[in-house]
Amino acid sequence: MATKTSTSKITDDKIIELYMDFVLEHESFPKSVYKFCKENKIKEDEFYAFFGSFEALQKGIWNKFHANTLNLLNKNKEYGSFSNKDKMLTYFYTFFELLTLNRSYVLFTLDGNRKILDKMGELKELRAHLKEFAGELIEESNADKTLKITKQSPRIFSEGAWVQFLFLLKFWMNDSSPEFEKTDLAIEKSVTTIFDVFDNTPLDSIIDLGKFLYKENFA
Repeated sequence: MATKTSTSKITDDKIIELYMDFVLEHESFPKSVYKFCKENKIKEDEFYAFFGSFEALQKGIWNKFHANTLNLLNKNKEYGSFSNKDKMLTYFYTFFELLTLNRSYVLFTLDGNRKILDKMGELKELRAHLKEFAGELIEESNADKTLKITKQSPRIFSEGAWVQFLFLLKFWMNDSSPEFEKTDLAIEKSVTTIFDVFDNTPLDSIIDLGKFLYKENFA
């Protein structure tokens, strides 16, 4: 049985840190909760106090990326006065900065260039959180509109934001530019496009995004 570490020191963040370190150091996922806890000198019940399985922990890591992103946004005193477009831009910029700080783990857990769709189970809870965030932006925008015909669908917009995230994630995984500056550019162009689509002025932005993607993939 593992030697007990003081419970006060065991948090979900600590378990996530230990798990990510284990994965990177062993270049494999732990085989059992028992062995993982034993190696890290914590008790199994301390692990299960936060996560019911490794699958739940893996989802929890993506949830933390989202939660930490929102925490950073809310610490910015000017964030509340941003336009909805700028709020979405800032969300994606911040989220991918956090991913970059943990790039080795993210690339490993997504298995390099494997289809991201194969990992949808792991991203399921993140999808719900991101769609909720995007939906709230549209609800805020709709509140300022008096005509029903000018209001946008939060459901459609939030689904579009999720598809956009998957595109950006794949782009970021393959990005080798300095400081991932091409990912920043992809974020800017894709967010501008999706907001222009909902403002019924999509043509210029769609053409601009199309040229960018063509250049990155075929030039």
